[in-house]
Amino acid sequence: MNVHLSECAIEQLAEAPLPVQNAFIKQIDFLVHNLSHPSLHAKKYDEANAVWQARINDDWRFYFRISGDTYRIGELKPHPK
Repeated sequence: MNVHLSECAIEQLAEAPLPVQNAFIKQIDFLVHNLSHPSLHAKKYDEANAVWQARINDDWRFYFRISGDTYRIGELKPHPK
């Protein structure tokens, strides 16, 4: 599988704290190899729009779509609690 980050996701990643950036890179590696990896907690977030959510860490999530053989990362943001 391939990964594509939107401009918005790139900007959000650049503005995120360094520990979040490092965790995101680790989680993307898990995503590429196994969507069902336990640390991702990947799930359909918005079924109508085919948007998935996965965990970066306890406080941050990333949102993506699956298009063919590509994960299209659209957004990274803090998780509201």
